[in-house]
Amino acid sequence: MPNFLLAYHGGAMAETPEAQQAAMAAWGAWFGGLGAAVVDGGNPVTQIKVVHQGGVMDPTGERITGYSVLQADNIDAALKMAEGCPVLKEGGAVQVCETVNAM
Repeated sequence: MPNFLLAYHGGAMAETPEAQQAAMAAWGAWFGGLGAAVVDGGNPVTQIKVVHQGGVMDPTGERITGYSVLQADNIDAALKMAEGCPVLKEGGAVQVCETVNAM
């Protein structure tokens, strides 16, 4: 069964302790509902740099804000799982990418 990288873009960070607890509960409920499909719950990301042949730069355009790795039968199943992601309720988006075992 293939793995899918979910790259999160946007969304808001909870500002109060209460909002942080609510956000963590929403993510926990979503992951709990996915069960064994969760390969790596992932994490938010902070510092972002892009390495090019000519050096290191700041990214341009939309930046990734976090990631997870899920296992699904196919991209359609992974997309269905992503539809419940809490980042969507915060105005963010989820990019779903099938990974290929190359090593």
